[in-house]
Amino acid sequence: MKMIYQFKITLKETNPPVWRRIQVPSTYTFWDLHVAIQDAMGWQDHHLHEFRIESKTGESLVFGIPVKADDSDMLNDNTLKSWKHKIAKYAIFLPQSFTYTYDFGDYWKHKVDFEEVALADPEAAYPACIKGKRACPPENCGGAWRYQEILTILAEPAYKDHKEMKAWVESQKGGLVPFDPEHFDPAEVVFSDPALRLDECEMVRQ
Repeated sequence: MKMIYQFKITLKETNPPVWRRIQVPSTYTFWDLHVAIQDAMGWQDHHLHEFRIESKTGESLVFGIPVKADDSDMLNDNTLKSWKHKIAKYAIFLPQSFTYTYDFGDYWKHKVDFEEVALADPEAAYPACIKGKRACPPENCGGAWRYQEILTILAEPAYKDHKEMKAWVESQKGGLVPFDPEHFDPAEVVFSDPALRLDECEMVRQ
């Protein structure tokens, strides 16, 4: 029987919190999970990432895209290639929660809760986003603290920077509709092919 893993991903230091609940096939690698998180959250996958896990055995595990130590203060030669490691191999050792970090400049930290292992619904397609709250922040906005400041400016038309900030945020989000920080609809999530994303990733080819 086919199995799935269910995770809840919460973007740290956002208030109210931005979060998603996703289900992925148990055959997924950590790279596949990374792509699913990117798509469910609404990130654009333009930056480096890593999963940092303190396993139940006491071992520290880091999955991501290995780079030279002098290229990043986050990733080093101990980083395991996420596309070569299946979650199932480590599932028994995974703690209830671990960390996923995206963009080591803005430093978006996510708490990943490993909620359950379940039988796949034969009528359902996976990965799936089954629930969530609030819009993803725009890329390159300065991190969680700056995003909270942006929300304050957007909420008050009297701010002198309101018009310019509104235009910038909406341009980052595609410019098709006004940005609503409270909006999220799981039905709007479109999941990418992780294998195709891997083939297209310049950082992997370097």
